[in-house]
Amino acid sequence: MKVDLKGKTVLVTGAGSGIGRAIALRLAGNGASVVVNDISQERADETVTQMSNLSGKGIALIADIGNYSEVRRMVENAIKHFGQIDTLVNNAGWDRLEPFVKNTPETWDKIININFKGPIYVTRAVVEHMIQRKAGKIISIASDAGRVGSTGEAVYSGTKGGLIAMSKTWAREFARYNIRVNVICPGPTDTALYREMKQDEFANKILTSIEKYMPFGLGKPEYIADAVLFFASEASDYITGQVLSVSGGLTYHG
Repeated sequence: MKVDLKGKTVLVTGAGSGIGRAIALRLAGNGASVVVNDISQERADETVTQMSNLSGKGIALIADIGNYSEVRRMVENAIKHFGQIDTLVNNAGWDRLEPFVKNTPETWDKIININFKGPIYVTRAVVEHMIQRKAGKIISIASDAGRVGSTGEAVYSGTKGGLIAMSKTWAREFARYNIRVNVICPGPTDTALYREMKQDEFANKILTSIEKYMPFGLGKPEYIADAVLFFASEASDYITGQVLSVSGGLTYHG
């Protein structure tokens, strides 16, 4: 899919690796200026370098999205550098696959801070700017686990389900300001985090079982990036408050 995003600036959280990096590269390759957010300077810089190889423009801005002060500072710096933010991609996320009764409060806090509070903080900081401009798009990366649940991912599923519900509410509230809000729900995707989780015996058993029910195989980060490209383009201007499952047929309904 080829679209023209020249003159558009997109902020992508968690863009230092995996799905986030694929999104940043796809958007940059279609002309967008990309704000690469990550918690790792090294990873963010590598994404910017790869973007420059595609003749894309971008900057790396480091912030922990679970820290509201850091988020606001990042957004201010992004606007100062590019003048505007046209699209926000709430991509950053984290997961640990294990039975709920083996979860620790530390695990719950990390999952909730990154997957739920993070999008709240970033969206609040960015949407104030979008409301002033009366234009913008917000694309959140949730998960099919948030739609149908997933063994070993109780709190993770809860945060992603919450992100879906919250995004639908944002779509209602922000429509008056010409802001569209949509959600993409990946299924299992071949990323470094996914491969790391499979090193655990319990997680490997669950994920290997799930893969058997994916008729088109394990997902690739580029598949999610293509869906983001669609929602960031003019082709989606008449769409808001919707949830798109990109999971290769893992979940057929809804």
